[in-house]
This record gives sequence, C-alpha cells and structure tokens, in this order.
Amino acid sequence: MTRSCCVALAGALMWLTACGGGPEPADDAALAEPVPSATALPYRVYVTNEGSGDLTVIAGGTHEVLATIPLGKRPRGIKVGPGGTQLFVALSGSPPAPPGVDEDSLPPPDRSADGIGIVDLADARVVRVLDAGTDPEQLAVSSDGTRIFAANEDAGLATIVEVASGEIVAELPVGSEPEGVSLSPDGRFVYVTSENDSQVSVIDTAALEVVAVFDVGARPRASAFSPDSTRAYVTAENGGTVSVVDTNTHSVIDTLELRGESVRPMGVVVSPDGARVYVTTGRGGTVAVIDVGTGEPVGSVEVGARPWGLALTADGRYLYTANGPSNDVSVVDTETLTVIATIPAGERPWGIAIVE
Repeated sequence: MTRSCCVALAGALMWLTACGGGPEPADDAALAEPVPSATALPYRVYVTNEGSGDLTVIAGGTHEVLATIPLGKRPRGIKVGPGGTQLFVALSGSPPAPPGVDEDSLPPPDRSADGIGIVDLADARVVRVLDAGTDPEQLAVSSDGTRIFAANEDAGLATIVEVASGEIVAELPVGSEPEGVSLSPDGRFVYVTSENDSQVSVIDTAALEVVAVFDVGARPRASAFSPDSTRAYVTAENGGTVSVVDTNTHSVIDTLELRGESVRPMGVVVSPDGARVYVTTGRGGTVAVIDVGTGEPVGSVEVGARPWGLALTADGRYLYTANGPSNDVSVVDTETLTVIATIPAGERPWGIAIVE
C-alpha cells in the first residue's frame, strides 16, 4: 500500500565557514573556547562538519555556539556512547564523490585518516581513533558501549570493533555502498542500508551475523526504529519513499511516498512516544512530519539548504537539522512546526547528536 505525504519547498539560510583538523587527537588549546560544565546546560548539541573536519558544540536552550573541536577528515556519522560521556564519530580519508562525479578524476584516498574517533566530552577532544575498516560513513554503538558497528562505504562491508581492545571481530558483507547504520532500542539488531542495492541487511548483535536482507526503495539512506523496537522506518532518496518495516519478520509492510519538488528523503528519527516520524528531504529543504497511526502527513517545515542529519531532544520538543550547503543548523519547535533558531556551524554540517 502506498500513501502520499505532501512536503513543502526549501529555503536557503546563512553561510559560515569553519576550520578543519587532522585525524590525530587534538590538544585542548585547539578549542575555540572552553566548553561550560554540562550541569549548567539543559542539553548540548554536537554537529559534525564534513568540510571543515570539526565538531560544533551548541548550548541547548540558548542556541549559543560554545566551541569547535577538531576531529579529522570528513567527519560524518556521530553517535553518543552509553552514559553520555563520549561521542563516536566516523572519519574518512576518501575524497567526496557527489553523484555524477567521475571518480577516476578524484585524488587517491588517505587511508591513514579512516577510523572512528572517540571524543571525550569532559576533555572536549579526540582521545583515540579506532580502526574500523576503510571509508566509514555511519555507525552504531552497542547498548553496553563495548562494540562499534561501522558501514564501510567503499568496501561493501559492516565492520564490528571491540572498543576496549580496538580489535576488529567481524567484517560482514552488507551490499554495495552501505550507509545508514542503526541499532534497535532493545539492542538485538543493527540495520545497514545499501545505497546501490536498494536493500537493508540485518545484523544479529549477539551472533554477529547477517540474519536477513530485504528490499526497500531506491538509494536507501537511513533507518530509525520505534521506541518499542517493533517497527523501523527506512528512507529512500531516489525512491522518494519511507518503508515501514515489521522488525519481527524484517519485512516491509507499508510504503509511504513523499511528494514535492526536489524531495529526497534522507535522515529519519522517531519521536520518543513513537507517534511521529520526522524525515529530512535533502534538496527539498524541509522536514516532513508523518503521523505513525495513520501514515498521513501532519505537516512539514522549511529548514536550511539540503538538510541531512537530524536529532530530537529526549522530550521530543525540539528537533535539530544539519543543513550542508547553508553551513548552519535549524532548530524546530515540534509543537508549532516552526524554526525558532538558525545556528552557524562549520563547513558542510552533516550529523547531529544530543547529550542531555
């Protein structure tokens, strides 16, 4: 069954450029300014900037940029570790290759820059870089924080790493150009999207094996689970759809079609109560809001240019989007579906994580 969801057009916002950093752990002196104590803030927002190679730290509530932390080359996927004391960031030495670019014309990859950077939030710096295979793009952290699951875009693999030892314990084929990596809230499964094969591979986190593969729309980008782990939602950029997945059978039970000019479903999050799904639409410049019960649109809101990564506060009240070409972050009040702040970030902001 296919349902249609109307999506509004985009608006371009502000432009700001930030400085990049190398793949090695950064010195404290490299910070733009000290990060205030976490107890002084309701929450903090962390934004990876793919172009400038750094992390923008934003104060929840005041929308103030607190610091810029050097990370390494092409930081993209970002996840919070258990306890909220560390961030895990995917770093890649592969040159950007937008659609339509002749990859033979690109410079060779810098494999020394590949890895998963661990940011210690108390020290506000990268303290360690884990080997997680080549060209990691997105990742998931196990519920107990002991393992990392990383998508290796160039190799068609998911690499599983033990955090304590840094040992690679498994490399699993997950289709061509894997990208989105998400862990179910119950910790049982990791979903990995394959852009080229239009499929999702399901990794059993206990067995460390691919236990299922299922088809979705064209060029799947990301997935997100319902709070009770019974459903997953997979965006398809070229298909213009969101697949609704029964996680008991790992099968698509519904397909929601997003309509609108230049709409390309990208990032996705589910509200804490499981009632809404929020989807960034890339070149569409909006966040689409879907009612889970009906599969119908609640509305949409224009944010910055080509929004990609997004994150919700724990109470579901505020949503943040990373707007790559406009080099900023939009803050959306989910009750009114309005943008209440636009915050400058680094160059090409990509991923967002919130620590409360």
